[in-house]
Amino acid sequence: MIIHRLLCLICGYVFGLLQTSYIYGRMNGIDIREHGSGNAGTTNALRVLGKKAGLVVFIGDLFKAVFCILIVRTIMNNIDPNNVNVYILYAGFGVILGHNFPFYLKFKGGKGIAATAGIILGFFDPIIIISCLLAFTLIVLFTRYVSVGSIVILLIFFFEYMIFSLNGKYSFDLNDTHSYKCMIESIVIVGVIAAMGIFRHRANIKRLINHEENKIGNKKTA
Repeated sequence: MIIHRLLCLICGYVFGLLQTSYIYGRMNGIDIREHGSGNAGTTNALRVLGKKAGLVVFIGDLFKAVFCILIVRTIMNNIDPNNVNVYILYAGFGVILGHNFPFYLKFKGGKGIAATAGIILGFFDPIIIISCLLAFTLIVLFTRYVSVGSIVILLIFFFEYMIFSLNGKYSFDLNDTHSYKCMIESIVIVGVIAAMGIFRHRANIKRLINHEENKIGNKKTA
């Protein structure tokens, strides 16, 4: 039902409004959006405030998505269990919207990568979780570009979710027309999440092309 999708989206947006980097920055006397890259996310917190800040911000942004998905999963499993993934994804998309565009910060937030990682973790699919984790770790380890690792896991999430869904891995009833449409809808949502994440990295992509992208471990000036 449309109302269920809307409620999941709103629930996600509310969770997404928990701006961990902004809160942590204010606790240390700064507005994180006025320093470094100006992004209210994990990487900028790491560069501006240090490793502890980066870890705290990552955990906060990760688990606000995980908790939201757990709540939606629990509720929707009792309402529409065959199509629960579509509701989970609406909630996850809401978290990213709240994180990227918080109304109380004039819609200036982060890029949603840690929140997307929370969505991936909340799916409890070990193949997607492990493949994204390995890809991100290896790419950042060898290139020191967080942006490249982030873009790659967005693409992995989309393609693996699409392939697995079309092959009946998840709870969708592919013999039921309504459930099949929900499955296609869920793939579209994951595609939108991935596209939004890549679009939010457009400045990074431009710097990568120009060989100007900042590597992890380097301080970024304002």
